[in-house]
Amino acid sequence: MPHIELIDLPLGKVLHESGAPATHVYFPTNAIVSLLYILENGSSAEIAVVGNEGVVGISIFMGGGSTPSRAVVQSAGMGYRLRAEVIKRAFERSDPVKHLMLRYTQALITQMSQTAVCNRHHSLDQQLCRWLLLSLDRLSGNELVMTQELISNMLGVRREGVTEAAMKLQSAGLIRYARGHISVLDRPGLERRACECYRVVKNEYDRLLPDLVAI
Repeated sequence: MPHIELIDLPLGKVLHESGAPATHVYFPTNAIVSLLYILENGSSAEIAVVGNEGVVGISIFMGGGSTPSRAVVQSAGMGYRLRAEVIKRAFERSDPVKHLMLRYTQALITQMSQTAVCNRHHSLDQQLCRWLLLSLDRLSGNELVMTQELISNMLGVRREGVTEAAMKLQSAGLIRYARGHISVLDRPGLERRACECYRVVKNEYDRLLPDLVAI
């Protein structure tokens, strides 16, 4: 506990860059962090989201030290920060810490894998449903502050595509979208509209991290 720092996580803050050695792990409380892969031409796509269920910086205790992804705050809030050497020491000396971190890593890998499958095989409005539901699972309310540009960067598509997909969901009475604010009006309907990818990821998190889900 003496090593844990409570910090502000403002929108757009970069927690670690692609290929750079990670110096800290972060435990978001009411913030959401996106793990993005950035191409050489500057285009990006989200490969996973981390919220109050997880930790940013798994490369530290997994032994890699760095990753090819960038970690960026997509929804502002607060979180805890821990220095790399502290989490490494805890991972090596404490079996409960080790087992929890490994289970979380498996859940995160499932999310990354399912995101790749979803982006390849499912429609944009289904991808948007998955993305909204995963974000909502990591927040306390039913509202998100997300611009079209931010969503397009996360999903790796053009802004026009995001607009069209959002309008479809709004016409169906599932969301209300205005000036970067998304209000989810019918979550069960959103879940029915989503592809199976959301449920696969959710079930795996529930299975691997039941204590955290219960909290």
